[in-house]
Amino acid sequence: MIRTKLSTMMFLQFFIWGAWYTTIGNYMSAHGMSSLVNLPYVMNPIAAIVAPFFLGLVADRYFSTEKVLGVLHLLGGVLMLLVPGATGAPRLFIFLILLYNLCYMPTLGLANSLAFHNISDQENQFPLIRVFGTVGWIIAGLFIGFVLSRFTAGQLPDNTPLPLYTTGIASLLLGLYSFALPHTPPPAAGRPVSVRSIVGVEALRELGSTPFYVFIVCSMLICIPLAAYYAYAPIFARVGVYDRGTHNFVTSLFPNPSSIMTLGQMSETGFMLLMPLMFARLGVKKMLLVGMGAWVLRYALFAIAAPDAVFWLIVTGILLHGVCYDFFFVTGQIYVDKKSSPAVRGQAQGFLVLVTYGVGMLIGGFIGGWVYNGFKGAATDLTLAQWAKFWPLPAAFAAVVMVLFAIFFRPQTQESPAGQQPVR
Repeated sequence: MIRTKLSTMMFLQFFIWGAWYTTIGNYMSAHGMSSLVNLPYVMNPIAAIVAPFFLGLVADRYFSTEKVLGVLHLLGGVLMLLVPGATGAPRLFIFLILLYNLCYMPTLGLANSLAFHNISDQENQFPLIRVFGTVGWIIAGLFIGFVLSRFTAGQLPDNTPLPLYTTGIASLLLGLYSFALPHTPPPAAGRPVSVRSIVGVEALRELGSTPFYVFIVCSMLICIPLAAYYAYAPIFARVGVYDRGTHNFVTSLFPNPSSIMTLGQMSETGFMLLMPLMFARLGVKKMLLVGMGAWVLRYALFAIAAPDAVFWLIVTGILLHGVCYDFFFVTGQIYVDKKSSPAVRGQAQGFLVLVTYGVGMLIGGFIGGWVYNGFKGAATDLTLAQWAKFWPLPAAFAAVVMVLFAIFFRPQTQESPAGQQPVR
């Protein structure tokens, strides 16, 4: 029963994110905001930087996790329903996106913390629960591509406000559902409050070791090129499914960017189910390296595909998202949890969100926007030749991070807290 509740929570958590995150770029481009496409992917990490204040102060000390989760999703749902009304006012549009993300981003760490609190075997149980989040992201993309398209009078669903309204309604549903989740009391209730504890510095004292610091730094750096994938891959995917000359879609199986992007989550589902076996065979370092290597290969495939808009190469690059995400992010979440005691679990997960989805993605959002707009100039989109020059940049950056990680990350078997299995 508890596992079913946690799985449903993960499904809705990532259905919400998938419904707007892969469509917002195309929506903004269709409404005269193409030069601002990177800003939602900047607002998102700004909110991730703020997230530890919710996790370290509120969830860890004063209120049960499920209640904080519910309130944040209810507020976020209301805000997202207001976003389409601000389409003609770019500043207000971006401001509402920021407010929404301030509500949503803390819930990533909260959902993980709640799940870890209510399971006993992280390596085997968490992937089987977390995989429903991936399914939720897939269903969101397919829902937009195949259901909402029936109500858009021939328009690309991404260009309409329907995905944003879908996000808002789903947020309200999860907000209400959260109050039925297993009671998860604040683990650090009664502890003194300090800025050091809120931002995770106290957790670092418990978790700190040379391998952990290398992991944190490389996690932040690898998220810089990741921002380019989330912001621009859905825009780039149009070149593989859309004939610019006839203005017709050239594939009926995945007829628009939101549906084709779900291929990444479909592969993520399969690799998530394999994670318990892969943990036993590879250990943490090799899994993280495989994930980083997949990022390099993905961007390289995009660069090779760009000059002729080679559909199968674009699809292969998107399919690699399963390895990219599972072998790095999910492995990293488990690695951090296994090194944490219950008292700092929320702080630790919040700190991981801060350095990855926060600092790393924030830097990547600014750099990606600067590079993209530099190539684009006054045009509304990059040419195929420009895409071929754009994608090698994140590929090279990710390759450098992978090499640094391979050299300096040397996990120790004594890293785990007492009573937990060693981290390899």
